[in-house]
Amino acid sequence: MLTAEQVIAAQKANIETIFGLTQKAFEGVEKLVDLNVQATKAALSESANSTQALLSVKDAQELLALQANLFQPLAEKTVAYSRHLYDIAAGTGAEFGKAAEAQASDTQKKFLAVVDNAAKNAPAGSETAVAVMKSAVSAANNAMESVQKAVKQATEMAESNFNTVTASAVSATKSAAKKR
Repeated sequence: MLTAEQVIAAQKANIETIFGLTQKAFEGVEKLVDLNVQATKAALSESANSTQALLSVKDAQELLALQANLFQPLAEKTVAYSRHLYDIAAGTGAEFGKAAEAQASDTQKKFLAVVDNAAKNAPAGSETAVAVMKSAVSAANNAMESVQKAVKQATEMAESNFNTVTASAVSATKSAAKKR
């Protein structure tokens, strides 16, 4: 049923997919490294500024005010860092998801072609077996689509929850800073 050319073409496609996914993974790592370098540079700069400010404090009241002013930006920056980290992970994961969906779709099409080819060449009297096979393939495809939709909905819900928690954290730090 399968020719050598079809097998070779499938192997080439698989290798291209692997290299494409490897490229996306490295892009995600590059973004993560860049984010961490930027965060480290900012932290070092802010640390130097904070140290200078602490050294210029003249009394305890001024020290407390300085600490309160340093806390809120730190919390907001932590939330922003977490958001960037989440965006990098989600983007890289989405690329892998797209590749998996494309691969699954291609595999389904090829399998259906094999089933159709087998049905055409099936001996007389095997129509029932062919119909059962096609029904099973159709059910499997429907199940796969349902799983993909559920995963997509779960991902969207997780992102929504993450955004809500992030907004709450920023709001809480602002409220705490105002009370001081």
